[in-house]
Amino acid sequence: MTSLTQTDASIVPRLEAASERVQRAHKAAAGVIFGQDAVIEQTLITILAGGHALLIGVPGLAKTLLVETLGTVLGLDAKRIQFTPDLMPSDIIGSEVLEDNPGKSRSFRFIKGPIFTQLLMADEINRASPKTQSALLQAMQERHVTVAGHRHDVPAPFHVLATQNPLEQEGTYPLPEAQLDRFLLQIDVTYPDLAAERRMLYSTTGVEDRKLETILSAPDLMAMQRLVRQIPVPDKVVEAILTLVRSARPGTGTNTNTDKYVAWGPGPRASQALMLAVRAKALIDGRLAPSIEDVFSLAEPVLKHRMALSFAARAEGRNLAAHIAELATAME
Repeated sequence: MTSLTQTDASIVPRLEAASERVQRAHKAAAGVIFGQDAVIEQTLITILAGGHALLIGVPGLAKTLLVETLGTVLGLDAKRIQFTPDLMPSDIIGSEVLEDNPGKSRSFRFIKGPIFTQLLMADEINRASPKTQSALLQAMQERHVTVAGHRHDVPAPFHVLATQNPLEQEGTYPLPEAQLDRFLLQIDVTYPDLAAERRMLYSTTGVEDRKLETILSAPDLMAMQRLVRQIPVPDKVVEAILTLVRSARPGTGTNTNTDKYVAWGPGPRASQALMLAVRAKALIDGRLAPSIEDVFSLAEPVLKHRMALSFAARAEGRNLAAHIAELATAME
């Protein structure tokens, strides 16, 4: 599809209105979290696309504040779980307790855990055991949990923003590939620049309270998520997505460096994630359709956690970001 049809044209005013409100939400969040505009944008892309994000960064870069801020700005109920090695699945999803009812027989009552929220921060997710990680995995993929054979749906919308510290790896459990693939984007949180850090010093060490405005509500956000899926994608953008993702898979014969340096590549879920992400970026930017440039700009956060380098690549000091950039450059 290369242009808006007569039916598609009816979404133009909705796209413009949605874009204006999302840009206000971005501006409100940026007024609290300094020097992280790209992180805020990629997180908003993740949420608008209906997915989950994995935030990688050293401590002290406002990852927790990001979740709290977006919860307020987007009008979502937000909670935080600190993952530790002794955390049990029941600490996340909840458990059944036996109750005595006067004059009646005993019965079990389900007490919901912190996973029953709309925006969940899973702090240092790789510190929990694989058993506990898998409890979160079911909710991320299926939007419900099962306890004692009974299904319990999580609220809608439901988004997980998980954090991971790249420095301290003692006592951690690496996330399995199946769980990594559930994250729409991997967002690298880097240090702010000098000007942003200067603004941060003045803003956070004074007496003035920073007040946040609620821009959206949960129903507003869900309507925007449906709108994202209606944005038309030009044929050339679809072909760019397919070409890029397939060139990242070894054994396809489309890229000799991939065959040499990549141990395993992204599956079809990566193509789906990239398709949704470029649509969400188009909405944020106020455009009626995504572009090939959107595909290239989002290639790294979509693909990096869905690939692994071979031993030969690591021996030569190569990294995934550079390889993905090479794949994108070869398409230009």
